[in-house]
Amino acid sequence: MIGRLSGTLLEKNPPHLLLDCNGVGYEVDVPMSTFYNLPNLGEKVVLLTHLTVREDAHLLYGFGTADERNVFKQLIKITGVGARMALSILSGMSIPDLSQAVTLQESGRLVKVPGIGKKTAERLLLELKGKLGADLGAAGGVAHSDASGDILNALLALGYSDKEAVLAMKQVPAGTGVSDGIKLALKALSKG
Repeated sequence: MIGRLSGTLLEKNPPHLLLDCNGVGYEVDVPMSTFYNLPNLGEKVVLLTHLTVREDAHLLYGFGTADERNVFKQLIKITGVGARMALSILSGMSIPDLSQAVTLQESGRLVKVPGIGKKTAERLLLELKGKLGADLGAAGGVAHSDASGDILNALLALGYSDKEAVLAMKQVPAGTGVSDGIKLALKALSKG
């Protein structure tokens, strides 16, 4: 139906926007990842959109990138995950972080997102496996191995943020053992 909007940004009230497209005002809900990258009021903006039609409403969701929209569509296909929860997930985690959590099957990272409980997180990991995160290694992420998951968990347990741990993991060559990998990751973190 409505796949893309291009117009002037009239209002920004997280997560709601009002976008003027040639005299027609569209109300659009966006994840915070998109919201933070919006221009100032009165400036032009282009959003990729997803229209949801329900008995009681037509709801329009906007995204700054095609990847965000694709992940949103994957999320809302999962039983028990509605558009609001999908927006919450995209607002609480970056797509690379979500992909990594799926690849490494780490429900603990998903539970940190408001509104996501342990059972929902496990269902998300199960449903998204093979659909999201499968290309993580090719995309410059962490290598697929049990050792990389153990190293990452060790860094998280030591108090490093997801972002710091992932950046440190990029310094660890594929196939490195757990203890050597932790040492290399910590060395990379101490330089930063």
